Amino acid sequence: MKTVLYPLFTDEYFMNEALREAHKAFEKDEVPVGAVVVCQKRIIARAHNLTETLHDVTAHAEMQAFTAASDYLGGKYLNECTLYVTLEPCVMCAGAAFWTRIEKIIYGTADEKRGYTLIDRPLLHPKTTVESGVLQAQCKNLLKEFFALKRDK
Repeated sequence: MKTVLYPLFTDEYFMNEALREAHKAFEKDEVPVGAVVVCQKRIIARAHNLTETLHDVTAHAEMQAFTAASDYLGGKYLNECTLYVTLEPCVMCAGAAFWTRIEKIIYGTADEKRGYTLIDRPLLHPKTTVESGVLQAQCKNLLKEFFALKRDK
């Protein structure tokens, strides 16, 4: 019988870490979006939305993660890194991703109102690859729960 080895650090593993960050945002009454930046199978940055806490419309999870990752690496380029984020990046975050030259973006669920894929021109760096739908149901359900609670208030 052949032995199958399963890698510990899968896309699902890292998206679960981003979901942990999203839950932190939820607890702070922030839109529950979380992100982690991974370099060489190691998390080098963790972040979640802080727009309400910081009174800063640019304090999205991705922006916080880019800043922390760049600080960790000591440079502005993240060309050997992957961003895991629970919600599709908006146009602002896609633009920031372009400037970081991030190697890969993996997101959980689409943002049907403000996602960067709604724009009909390329916003990401040409070398950036994208994957979507990792733990989509969990990412989407957390957002639905948050906004349902907001409507009930």
